[in-house]
Amino acid sequence: MFPLSHMMKSFIRKGCLTVIDAEGKRHVFKGTPGPQVTMRLTDRKLYRTLVFNAELAAGEAYMDGTMRFEEGSTLRDFLTLFSVNRLSLGSYPIQKVLRAIKMRFRKRQQSNRKGQAQQNVAHHYDLGNEFYRLFLDENMLYSCAYFREPGETLEQAQRNKLRLLASKLGLKPGMKVLDIGCGWGDLALYLAALEDVDVVGVTLSSEQQALASQRAETAGLADRVRFELKDYRDVEGRFDRIVSVGMFEHVGVHHYDEFFKKLNALMPDDGLAVLHSIGHMSPPGMASPWLRKYIFPGAYSPALSEVFEVVERNSLWVTDLEFLRVHYATTLAHWTDRFEANRDKVIALYDERFARMWEFYLISAEMMFRTGSQLVFHMQLSRSRDAAPIVRDYITDKQRDYIEQEKTLSLSV
Repeated sequence: MFPLSHMMKSFIRKGCLTVIDAEGKRHVFKGTPGPQVTMRLTDRKLYRTLVFNAELAAGEAYMDGTMRFEEGSTLRDFLTLFSVNRLSLGSYPIQKVLRAIKMRFRKRQQSNRKGQAQQNVAHHYDLGNEFYRLFLDENMLYSCAYFREPGETLEQAQRNKLRLLASKLGLKPGMKVLDIGCGWGDLALYLAALEDVDVVGVTLSSEQQALASQRAETAGLADRVRFELKDYRDVEGRFDRIVSVGMFEHVGVHHYDEFFKKLNALMPDDGLAVLHSIGHMSPPGMASPWLRKYIFPGAYSPALSEVFEVVERNSLWVTDLEFLRVHYATTLAHWTDRFEANRDKVIALYDERFARMWEFYLISAEMMFRTGSQLVFHMQLSRSRDAAPIVRDYITDKQRDYIEQEKTLSLSV
């Protein structure tokens, strides 16, 4: 099983991995106490592909059934073991060389030019609303929730997230609000239900735009909430407030100047923008090759250093910054539970391989927020230093006000 066994001896620093090879022979790789996993490989080609492209090969092997787990081990156990040993994998000589080569192609990997950006979005978000209903909360929010208290439901935590974002926008009657990457519309509808504001939501997903528009009609808010199938780069006019949730991950580092320049152009001097995005606390890198190929083409969650330097170049003030750390891990765990409860329905819509692909995605993503370097940040931006109150208490105070207002809202949850 060489060269895989050579890499595994270096890789497993914590926990124990038992590999049963294609001939039935057992190989044990052991470090300090930690997760214990038994894995069977039925394809000899994996002995090499796992060395030269571990993340891509592991995901594909699980999808194809050529990598499976035995003796009580699960995919979650394996991905936990993988995550806690990730740094040692990155320091393996072959992996260091391959990473250096791949970094030279980052621009191509993160290309989100007009037209291509819509194709990348459609690959993921146009799978069908019926599919997403199988694991998201009932209002179909597909981003990190905000768990204020242990034991909150996913629905409660997603409402907490909307309330937190709204409190940072400083909404006033008559304002125009732009929601970049509006999803299925729940944030836009929530803002319009809370305050007398007009909201335009833009998305590149035809499935999302159709359902969001339908929801605005049903809620009686279509006169103040409009959803458009449009690239944010094509939006014109001025907006008092801009919010973007879970969209910045699809921009790509080499388009960041374009993104923040557009925010600057769309806001008046006293405008505010709130950006909710995944990031990471480690140095600049690249997205998993498996994730790019099968789940999010063109996507990348940035290092904070990559964001701040572009914000500075575009003359924007960061007026507030907040980090949500384990909240996304908890969100993903909820999604996985709901996905597994509806696994038969997923297979009926697609097939077993698709179900395995999404299991791998949901659990591996959770591990990146639970034991890896991923986090979520809220960045409040303005063209002027005093567009937001200079004491941060207003965010907490406004959330309390909105909790009371929500008791009279007709929107669900």
